[in-house]
Amino acid sequence: AIIEGWLIAASILIIVFGALFLLNTLKQSGAINVIREGFMNITPDRRIQLIIIAWLFGSFLEGASGFGTPAAICAPLLVALGFNPLAAVSLALIADSSAVSFGAVGTPVVVGISRGLSEITPNQLQDISSAAISIDLFSGIFIPLIMVCILTRFWGENKSYKEGLALWPFAIFSGVAFILPAWIVVKLLGPEFPSIIGGLIGLIVVIGSVKLGFLIPKKPWTFKADNETTSPVETEVKHTAKNSKPMTALLAWLPYVLVAILLVLTRLDALPFKSLLSSVEIGFNNILNTDISNAISPLYLPGFIFIIVCLITFYLHKMSKQQSLVAVTNSAKALVPTALTLASAVPLVRVFINSEVTGSTLASMPKELAIMMAEYFGQAWPLFASFIGALGAFISGSATFSNMMFADLQQATAVSLGISDNIVLALQMLGSNAGNMICVVNVVAACSVVGLTGKEGAVIRITMVPMLMYCTMVGAVAMLWLSF
Repeated sequence: AIIEGWLIAASILIIVFGALFLLNTLKQSGAINVIREGFMNITPDRRIQLIIIAWLFGSFLEGASGFGTPAAICAPLLVALGFNPLAAVSLALIADSSAVSFGAVGTPVVVGISRGLSEITPNQLQDISSAAISIDLFSGIFIPLIMVCILTRFWGENKSYKEGLALWPFAIFSGVAFILPAWIVVKLLGPEFPSIIGGLIGLIVVIGSVKLGFLIPKKPWTFKADNETTSPVETEVKHTAKNSKPMTALLAWLPYVLVAILLVLTRLDALPFKSLLSSVEIGFNNILNTDISNAISPLYLPGFIFIIVCLITFYLHKMSKQQSLVAVTNSAKALVPTALTLASAVPLVRVFINSEVTGSTLASMPKELAIMMAEYFGQAWPLFASFIGALGAFISGSATFSNMMFADLQQATAVSLGISDNIVLALQMLGSNAGNMICVVNVVAACSVVGLTGKEGAVIRITMVPMLMYCTMVGAVAMLWLSF
């Protein structure tokens, strides 16, 4: 299990290095400064900037690649815009929630739920997906509001929830702008593209509404540091880009556009790229003569796409050899503490998951916890089913793994209690996306990208409350659904 954990940690490190490399490349070329100014030109309101970047752009990235990519990209982008690093990581993780249900081109559903059940038909899979997005239509829309309230309460000058609540019409509108298109896509196309298309449509609609002044408060909400002549972030960005040439907004954004395009192209089964990149594997079967096997496909990981885009960016942004070298070395140095953390945390998680191979009659530790909860809560199970999904994501670091681990248990519990198994499995999906807010793997990765290694506990303390709120909301909506 420890060796398996190290293999998984290696795959995460590739993603983290790629995200760091992209950030440092854009810093050295001066693109981050252009992007920052572009967002400031859309709106100086920090609450709205947060929604656009973390909720909408992050949802698009989740749909395209998943596996912690949105937080690893959005958190440093928020920091570059002047957000507190702890706020950037925590809020990016909270935002990366609803989109996770159908993230990575539907992997949590088409792989997680399908492989987690012994038998399932395409029609049932579609029904489960429809139930999940329908429940989220009454719960996920509140995530942007929760985010801005946390921002104003903990990082605002006045430490007030009211300043976040004041944006409630726009925040709810932004939630609907993503989830409603995603709901339509699930109904028409299935579970593969709701997050990609929903995120893209949401970006277009919300940015357009900001330009038109729709639901925008007259007075923008800003940080105290925004009133200073030059913020520390502006000083750093301008210093790293002092030798760079001026560039257009399109050229500055082009690396992110290339990332999004390449991620989508390499995730579509209809194109040859997915099978080609996935064919290169590094792994072990029956590790130390056990039933545990694992392999990684390094070329298929989002981190590989980031690295390719960085190399292209060297040329596109006409970076000097020195700038390119600084981007590489800074990224490699920042990776060391993350490697140490992952090398200990991920193997511990795999020990938990593989703990059923002890020769005893007990299942693995996560499953025993789930079984105990199912027996205890009985007919009230829909109120708590999502917490099992969150537990699985927290422990395994993946909504897909959580669904694979607990789908069978959730279905068996629902059948034994005479409750709709489709709705309970939908709650499993929604819970696993909530667990993404607190999962150790994503927290470690996002913290490392913004230089917060060692602050993972502080991040989880912040993201834990929204996770509990979200699971409670989806459970309440499901109970109301079942009562009619």
